[in-house]
Amino acid sequence: MHKNNIHNKGYNLSLLKIEAPELTPFVFTNDFGKETIDFSKPEAVKVLNTALLKTHYDIAFWEFPNTNLCPAIPGRVDYIHYTNDLLKESNLTETITVLDIGTGANCIYPLLGHKVYQWKYVATDVNTQAIKVAETIVSKNGLSEHIVLKQQPNENNIFKGILTETDRFTLTLCNPPFYKNEMEALQATTRKLKGLGQGTDKVIRNFAGQAQELWYTGGEKAFLHTYLYESSLFKTNCFWYTSLVSNKDNIKSMQKSLKKLGATTVKIIEMSQGNKKSRIVAWTFLNEKEQRTWNKK
Repeated sequence: MHKNNIHNKGYNLSLLKIEAPELTPFVFTNDFGKETIDFSKPEAVKVLNTALLKTHYDIAFWEFPNTNLCPAIPGRVDYIHYTNDLLKESNLTETITVLDIGTGANCIYPLLGHKVYQWKYVATDVNTQAIKVAETIVSKNGLSEHIVLKQQPNENNIFKGILTETDRFTLTLCNPPFYKNEMEALQATTRKLKGLGQGTDKVIRNFAGQAQELWYTGGEKAFLHTYLYESSLFKTNCFWYTSLVSNKDNIKSMQKSLKKLGATTVKIIEMSQGNKKSRIVAWTFLNEKEQRTWNKK
């Protein structure tokens, strides 16, 4: 994990139980004498992540339907920290405005990004209900001045219908859907449950998730290439476009496409959380002069 990630030494369940007593029933001592939770149970995972937000990020209200994706906080805040490093390298440290693509009902990146670095957000999603739930979370935490929700009217688009000619963002964030369809998602969940030593007679995703949150026609690669193409239609509207990339085999095709689309700089930022490896791909279409004068516009 990133050196600034407060979760890089694991969970302090004793502290979390004090700050969020609702976590207590889900905590048990394993065979090694260590307190933990059952990560195969969606309700335990959701309560843990709610407790983390309450204890470490002052997010008192984080409620959404159990059918929606419940993100793991340590990995999400890692993305925030690594992109903050990217901004500092580019001398972008003031008035950071971020466009979050596919924020979901949990609205996690805007919540973390504002709480940790005071970034301002526009957060988008194609799902009407997800937008409504996210707006309630933002409002109840008193963040409506800092986080604005905007619905993408066309599920086939990413930036079209959202960005206008005059919009300017320092950064975009995106955590693409991994899978091509529901079957592929269920197969992945089955493998995960086996790894956790759980039965697979009834497959339940421990982090839940609905269709738009988990799969996209053509999978992660197809989504990413739509993302790349549409970013090239708004070359000067954003300094850094970024996305998480789960499958490392997608990197080469992304680099090839970005070269054709006219990206001036492409960066690959490696990340790891425990045994999980992922990476951030970041790109810009701005030339050196445009980068130097970005803050002067």
